[in-house]
Amino acid sequence: MNASSKEVAIVTGGAKGIGFGIAQTLARDGKRIALFDLDRAALDEAATRLAADGADVIALAVDVTDSASVNRAVETVMERFQRIDVLVNNAGIVRDKRITRMSDDDWDAVIDVNLKSQFLCCRAVLAHMSAAKHGRIVNISSRAWLGGAGQANYSAAKGGVVSLTRSLALEWAKDGVTVNAVAPGIVDTPLFQAFDGELQEKLKKSVPVQRIGTPEDIAEAVRFFARREASYITGQTLYVCGGRSLASPSV
Repeated sequence: MNASSKEVAIVTGGAKGIGFGIAQTLARDGKRIALFDLDRAALDEAATRLAADGADVIALAVDVTDSASVNRAVETVMERFQRIDVLVNNAGIVRDKRITRMSDDDWDAVIDVNLKSQFLCCRAVLAHMSAAKHGRIVNISSRAWLGGAGQANYSAAKGGVVSLTRSLALEWAKDGVTVNAVAPGIVDTPLFQAFDGELQEKLKKSVPVQRIGTPEDIAEAVRFFARREASYITGQTLYVCGGRSLASPSV
């Protein structure tokens, strides 16, 4: 296959954790990868690992909460690859606190990284996707959008992601662009690994399938939505949480 005919996927927060797992999976499918992240050292390491597996990858230090930074990065991807087929909005942070202890900055930072960034990245790529009459946007929400004690900022942001996804799906369906969301449950990331063993075990037991998710579990759901064959699926939210969305509380 000619290199220019290979699809291009942007993954925000792609340097580690779930984002890197998604980038690896999409790269194995033959997609060229653009990693957006703020952590330059982690970006370089991620790009090296992907390249060692044969991926064509570009790693860009991007502040996804800043429109100018996002726009520059998207134009860099277009200059390098001449196309954008897939956008995975994965960047996210948590600052869990009861609302009476939550500062303005705790609220603003979580909303900006988890929700505003998705708006900015979608806006930046949609003109390119629309012109090509093809695009796949996958927004990472969370099972926590259903509500979680101590997570008013995070749950509100992730609920906003679901609403953003549904609205954009309606706006862009006629242009060949699908917009879907994946809502992970508890996933084995550096954040989870920082919990003490007792809490890890308690969380594991709260999952109906009795295990913690992996970045690969989330990546497989993203991969499904990112396929050209998924052209009749848009505006949907897929839970990847081992059944935890059915009844059990959020973290």
